[in-house]
Amino acid sequence: MSTQTTDATTVLPPADMEAMLDLSRFLAHVTEPAALLGPDGQTVPLPIEAYQVLVKVVESMRAGKAITVAPLDQRLTTQEAADFLGISRPTLVKLLEQGEISYERPAAGRHRRVRLSDVLAYQVRKRQERRVTLDQMTADAVEAGLYDVVPDYSEALRAARKRRAS
Repeated sequence: MSTQTTDATTVLPPADMEAMLDLSRFLAHVTEPAALLGPDGQTVPLPIEAYQVLVKVVESMRAGKAITVAPLDQRLTTQEAADFLGISRPTLVKLLEQGEISYERPAAGRHRRVRLSDVLAYQVRKRQERRVTLDQMTADAVEAGLYDVVPDYSEALRAARKRRAS
């Protein structure tokens, strides 16, 4: 059995998903860690932490996603950090320069390095900020009575049809 890898720690989902689906179904019925069975028949208990990682890996691979296992103190290039966040490298560089995300610059180098833990912390912070903003917008809409109003789209539809016809 061969696995495709893009580097030492990234693994793409298998082309044949049958074994992954079997493992996924198995894990769905197991509520606590099981054990690993080695090729020599030796059984080793699976620690809860490894079990939780295995469950997440299988869920992601079943969804067709590649998996990367990396230590939190791993340093990323600005391009890797931007890709992780789903933003452009120039946007990431602006965030670095604004102090939104910590970075290091090796003494002899000109390239910035970003710790994975700092990227994850930024991601959590932004998610929390978005949640607070959306909660405030919802509260404002409730206070303004906007949820009590039943919108009448008929006039907007008539106007749109009229513009389209002309």
